[in-house]
Amino acid sequence: MADAILLLAGGSATRFPGKLEHDIEGQPMIVRVFEKLARGQWPVYVAGKGSFAPEVDAALRAPLLIDRWTPRGPLHALLSAAPFIAADRIFAVATDQPQLEPGVLERLAAAWSPGDEAVVPEHEGIVEPLAALYDRFALLREGLRLCRAGHTAMRDLIAAVATRFVPMESRYFRNINTRSDLGRRREPT
Repeated sequence: MADAILLLAGGSATRFPGKLEHDIEGQPMIVRVFEKLARGQWPVYVAGKGSFAPEVDAALRAPLLIDRWTPRGPLHALLSAAPFIAADRIFAVATDQPQLEPGVLERLAAAWSPGDEAVVPEHEGIVEPLAALYDRFALLREGLRLCRAGHTAMRDLIAAVATRFVPMESRYFRNINTRSDLGRRREPT
C-alpha cells in the first residue's frame, strides 16, 4: 500500500500570526516538521493557501498544493489536496506539532488492519486527527458527504469512517497555537 504525508499549513493562525515560520530550535517550525518527517519512507506534500518566505519555500522540497477552500479548515484542505496525491493512504499532519517524529507515523502504519479507514493516535483521552493516517478513498467519500451536510470538523470524519485508535505518548502532540505555548516545558523526546 502506498502512503504519503500531507503537511497542513493553510490555517489563519489568528492567535499567533506567522507561527509556521517562527524559529523553533534554529529552524522555521514548518521546516523543522518537514525535515523530521521527510527522513521517513514517504513522499511529502504541503497543503497551504500560498507560498511562504522564499527561504522557507526553498527548504520545503515538496509540492505545494493550494487549498482552494481556505480558510474553511483542515477537512477542506485534505479534500482539496487528496485528488492530487497518488497514494492509497494519507498521513494528515498539522505543522504546528514540532515534536512529532517519523516513528509516530511508522507506528500508525504498522497498526493498520484490513477494514480500517483511519488510524488515529490517542493519548490521555485526547484523539489527534491531525497526526493520523487516512484511507484516501474513504477520506474523499465521507469528507465530501460531511462537508455537504455542514459537518466539517475532523472529529466528524473520524466518527464517519472505520477508525482504529492507537495509544501513544502525549509528548509528540504538543501544538503551538500561541506565543505562550513556546514557553511551556518541553518533554524529552
